Amino acid sequence: MDRFFFNTDVNTDKKNMLLDQDNIPSHIAIIMDGNGRWAKQKGLPRVAGHREGMKTITNVVEKANDIGIQFLTLYAFSTENWKRPKTEVDFLMKLPERFLDKELPALQKNNVKVKTIGDPSLLPPHTKQAVDKAVRETENNSGLVLNFALNYGGRHELVEAVRKLGREVEHGHLKPEDITESLFSDRLLTSEIPDPDLLIRTSGEIRLSNFMLWQLAYSEFWFTEVLWPDFNGGHLVEAVQRYQQRKRRYGGV
Repeated sequence: MDRFFFNTDVNTDKKNMLLDQDNIPSHIAIIMDGNGRWAKQKGLPRVAGHREGMKTITNVVEKANDIGIQFLTLYAFSTENWKRPKTEVDFLMKLPERFLDKELPALQKNNVKVKTIGDPSLLPPHTKQAVDKAVRETENNSGLVLNFALNYGGRHELVEAVRKLGREVEHGHLKPEDITESLFSDRLLTSEIPDPDLLIRTSGEIRLSNFMLWQLAYSEFWFTEVLWPDFNGGHLVEAVQRYQQRKRRYGGV
């Protein structure tokens, strides 16, 4: 088995006790992959996998909150996902509304703050309205930040940041030599949250798929063959344990 992959058979409570509370990643980003394959294995339509994956989000948010994660970014829909069959895209566009309508009271109760990154211009009105409502109603919460990447693409984000800086230079507000990494980061969609400490990708794929290309430069990566609908709080704890076994050098010794 590839060294980046880890089998997981965990007792969640026991694993929780083994976590180093002084080394909990502040920000975890997850590429939620494998819904379609999960459904296919069970002889179900792909949308059944997406529906089951929505339940996984609830479990993972609860566990992230429990172990002290401050920011959780979930790759919900990429700019490339529009290429999928229209029936599947239509279903995916209904999921944020279904999830937030059902879970918003619990998110409020647990002090979770909902945010989004991505281009909202192509989202159907019902999707955008549901997301905007959740963001608005949780904006004063001070707990876990649940950040949905919705119609998000890393390259698109970078191009837009360059355009912003270009306009500022064109209008005389900046000089090219004023542009630094910090200034560039401030023009990204994630300017209000720290870069991820840990990236998790489910389903056995080992690639970024155009996700947070700038922000993941120094993140730790953890890949699992577990399909997203089968992922649970125990797997999240296992990923954090693996993170805690690594030493982040940022190019140093």
